[in-house]
Amino acid sequence: MIKVLHNNTCSKSRSVLEYLDENGVAFEVIDIVNHPLSEEEIRTVLKKLDMKPEEILRKNESLYREKYANQHLSDDEWISILSKHPELIQRPILIKGPVALIGRPVENVRFFIEK
Repeated sequence: MIKVLHNNTCSKSRSVLEYLDENGVAFEVIDIVNHPLSEEEIRTVLKKLDMKPEEILRKNESLYREKYANQHLSDDEWISILSKHPELIQRPILIKGPVALIGRPVENVRFFIEK
């Protein structure tokens, strides 16, 4: 089963859920806004993505632009921020076993679910 880190206010995230549903893919939704990930969970996701915390930041968010833009923080500091402000995490993120993928564009999801 695929786990989907989801933010319901995000149209791209909702589109991926729709795509999975329409294609009969079993998935579990994890609402990262109402149930934020712990720092350890974020570390696990980053490892599965093979990415650094800065690579999953939504830099177009006003919170990022107003408070964190141009800051040079450590990975641990970014992880702490992401756990407190899940709206700054790129979404959706699909997790399948030991690997994960940022589900944009939705075409990437097709290749991910077929593997």
